[in-house]
Amino acid sequence: MLNIRCFQCNMLQENCYVVNDVTREAVVIDCGAYYEQERQAISDYIRREELTLRHVLCTHGHFDHVFGVDTLYKEFGVGPEIHADDNFLMEGFDDQCIALLGVPYGRQLPPVGHFLIDGEDIGFGTHQLRVLHTPGHSPGGVLFHCAEEKVVFSGDTLFRMSVGRSDLQRGSWTQLMASLTTVVAHLPEDTTVYPGHGPTTTIGLERRMNPYLR
Repeated sequence: MLNIRCFQCNMLQENCYVVNDVTREAVVIDCGAYYEQERQAISDYIRREELTLRHVLCTHGHFDHVFGVDTLYKEFGVGPEIHADDNFLMEGFDDQCIALLGVPYGRQLPPVGHFLIDGEDIGFGTHQLRVLHTPGHSPGGVLFHCAEEKVVFSGDTLFRMSVGRSDLQRGSWTQLMASLTTVVAHLPEDTTVYPGHGPTTTIGLERRMNPYLR
């Protein structure tokens, strides 16, 4: 069984997830913690629950999903993991922040610890998360799917009754629609979706009601 704790972060109310199992090994998915109190809350939770952080996973490289990876690297020595097609967003992080926020980030991002590959399994404790490449919102967007526990972390590819935007740098509406029809729509209907913003949903509900999946 997975324990999933959601921290809502930064000015865009991004969902950061701390996920662990009975072994107390954990992963953090999309650490968008920007404000100091958010960074502290996540670090304190990991320590208070006596979790061993194994992976810092990024569904994609947009600023609101990776603001806090430097804190996790400093506090726990674990570098971010991201698909190589989004590495340009990490390398040009200040440019990304200036373009979308009007100001540079002002902090140094840590080096990427591992480049995620479509179809690989990320292990922690007794569980695995399958990496599913879903370009469109960004070229290196991925989902993290745990078939055993019937959960998927969808980043900004899929939201409750909506999908991610495709008008940001190197985004593609055509690719996003292809990702939704060839990857997302084929997940089991009873899969719970933990998105990058907003409330949870299920694949079954989205297939019935989301206009982009019907």
